[in-house]
Parts: sequence; structure tokens; C-alpha cells
Amino acid sequence: MNRVYVCSCFGITEQQVKKHAEDGACTPRQIASACKAGTDCGSCVRRIQALLGRGACPRRELADRGKPVLADLETELDEAA
Repeated sequence: MNRVYVCSCFGITEQQVKKHAEDGACTPRQIASACKAGTDCGSCVRRIQALLGRGACPRRELADRGKPVLADLETELDEAA
């Protein structure tokens, strides 16, 4: 398997960052909370930002509507629908 490392400090791969993003991590800080990537030397933060892009993010969408982003995400999305 070809592994492209994003964070050498913690051995985090592109695939792992993308998986955390699919699970709801929308920012480098949320990725850091999920797997520590970006919390040591910081050289990978821009790469993480690039991987996250500006795609759809349920938490960002809630924030844009003035909803609490730390609340139960599924409940907030159900109410918005």
C-alpha cells in the first residue's frame, strides 16, 4: 500500500486525515484533536488545510447559520432539515 505521510511527527497519512474529515473534522484543529497531526512541529498544518479544502462541512454550515457547533451534530442537522 502506498502511504503518503502528512504528519511525519506522528506518522499520520493522507488517508487518515481524509477519514477524520469524513467523520466530521472540518478544521486543522479538529484533525489535531482526532489524531495529533499538526500539534508538534506544525509543518503539516498547511497540507492538512489543503486536504480539507472548502468542501461541505456540517459544523461549518451550522456555524454559518448561527447554530452551536459543539452541540449534538445529528440533532442540529435533523432540526435544520
